[in-house]
Amino acid sequence: MALLFIMPHAITPDTTTTYSDWRDDLYRNGFAVIKAAVPAGRAASYVESMTQWLEKFPLGFDRNDPNTWTEEHLPANMKGGMYHGYSVSHEKFVWDARLEPGVLDAFSKIWNTEELLVSFDGINMTLPLPDTSHPKPARWPHQDQDSKIRGFQCAQGIINLVDNGPNDGGLVVMKGSHKFNDEFFKTHSMEKKEIWGKVPDDWHGFDDEEVKWFEDRGCEIIKVCCAGGDLIVWDSRTVHYNVLPEGQETRAVVYACYTPAALASAEDLEKKKEIFEKRERTTHWPHRNFWRATEILRLGKKDPYHRDRPFDEPVLSEKLLKLAGAMPY
Repeated sequence: MALLFIMPHAITPDTTTTYSDWRDDLYRNGFAVIKAAVPAGRAASYVESMTQWLEKFPLGFDRNDPNTWTEEHLPANMKGGMYHGYSVSHEKFVWDARLEPGVLDAFSKIWNTEELLVSFDGINMTLPLPDTSHPKPARWPHQDQDSKIRGFQCAQGIINLVDNGPNDGGLVVMKGSHKFNDEFFKTHSMEKKEIWGKVPDDWHGFDDEEVKWFEDRGCEIIKVCCAGGDLIVWDSRTVHYNVLPEGQETRAVVYACYTPAALASAEDLEKKKEIFEKRERTTHWPHRNFWRATEILRLGKKDPYHRDRPFDEPVLSEKLLKLAGAMPY
């Protein structure tokens, strides 16, 4: 039996009003780009911090030598450059990006509240491969919402730090696919496929035939192009995935998703506070289903450089602690 989860009316996004801004794109298309949410200079400083973070591991990575931009010289990552381990979710520069006023303002407008929680997500720094003969990972179209939950429940975000165009690494979405979510799960299985392996509850993948189902209903596959400092937001029901660079441009982003604190139960807030204090990570969902993951292996083995605290601790301001669920609003 499908679970119907209904949010309190006071914090339900009003998707019927015309706003004459990017929210119209979000509610109509399932995604939107907020231009210059982060000033260009600060976006560049976050890229520098990411690069320095890679250099702190004694693995031979050299920003000036593309021959070292490979797995054997980098910390454990997935899909070409997604970093979730090593307590990177709590590095100071990651928290600084989450606290950017332009980012917070965007999510406050989506939810009509400033009392938000944020996910303890990772980063993506995908470097162009020096040898183009390397096989590229297959796409993995998915939504970050449980198949049994209906409605707009989570707003996801990418704080984009480097210009990226059609041939650069970045986010791919199926425009308008969120509108067909209910219809899809009336005629398709809600169960998780065995081939996905262990995935969070709030994750559902789509195979090629299912992607075509959305295309047959007019959902266009779009590579989202944007400038350094732009913020991409999308409805978690929107089918999406990422692509690797085809050119020589690095992809650098911070993943940051926000939902109202009022959606979290007292028990979940206590769990979130504990996860924060241990500097662990969560899924994209800020208020539930935190899915505490096991240690990430590097090249198939336990990593001797594994960390359970960040290199640089964040500054524990009142705003940060409230976003982290470690202090009540």
